[in-house]
Amino acid sequence: MNKDNNGVFIHPQALVEPGAQIGRGTRVWAFAHILPGARIGEDCNLCDHTFVENDVRIGDGVTVKCGVYLWDGIELQDQVFVGPNATFTNDKYPRSRRYPPQFAHTVVGRQASIGANATILPGLQIGKSAMVGAGAVVTRDVPANAVVVGNPARIVGYVDTVARASADTVTATTSEPSTVKGVRLIHLKNVKDMRGELCVLEWQRDLPFAPRRTFYVFAVPNIYVRGEHAHKESHQFLVCVHGSLSVVVDDGRHREEYELDRPDMGLYLPPRVWGIQYKFTPDAVLMVFASHEYDAADYIREYDEFLAFVRG
Repeated sequence: MNKDNNGVFIHPQALVEPGAQIGRGTRVWAFAHILPGARIGEDCNLCDHTFVENDVRIGDGVTVKCGVYLWDGIELQDQVFVGPNATFTNDKYPRSRRYPPQFAHTVVGRQASIGANATILPGLQIGKSAMVGAGAVVTRDVPANAVVVGNPARIVGYVDTVARASADTVTATTSEPSTVKGVRLIHLKNVKDMRGELCVLEWQRDLPFAPRRTFYVFAVPNIYVRGEHAHKESHQFLVCVHGSLSVVVDDGRHREEYELDRPDMGLYLPPRVWGIQYKFTPDAVLMVFASHEYDAADYIREYDEFLAFVRG
């Protein structure tokens, strides 16, 4: 093994071509091949039989396991993990000896992980701290913190999320507290008799705001995710009036998941909370009450922007 003045370790049987930029403390192992234009950050680990093409950018603290090929247009941000034999692609319509004007740009966000044998289609964004399961075939962008599996990959959860009791198991007569700032699971009055059931929602008594807009979401395929945004000022109250779904809430420090599966229980989301709805059953109908009329400027749709907003 060879070591230079910057603490870069290069195995004698690795090929690092002149011009490649490799940061301090990075280790390049046997049979790796790095082309001249590649840029690799500090304290990375490139295992045996890896290939890094010219227009590749790798951040600091990245691990690339054996049998991974990084083609032009691939960017791995800081502390990304790429499992063995994961496959990246950069051309949607490849032909032998025919090259597009520019290869698709794929970005794997900070601290994200790609499982062994996963396949990433061209031009996708893998969000910060996302987890791609082994063997998954990723055909669409993956949101920050999402866990995806399968072919095609679909979201099955979110990392570091505390699962709260489903609404169906809650017995409190008023509300259940949350570790996510301001979020509350609220029990509504449910009147039952031989004629059926009736749920009552009274603005002044049951909610900390008076709704000015109501909308409902239905016929959402199970593979799709709704929400994925926060509001700067608007309050919301979510009730699944039929079927069931799950709601992830995130204040930038804590993240929880609730299952809404009965019409007499709703979830209150204050401003400055990131909200996601997924795992819709085919018959799910989600009713949302909002404190403000629609205003595009009130939405925060990028997770990094949300983190900057709540921490700033």
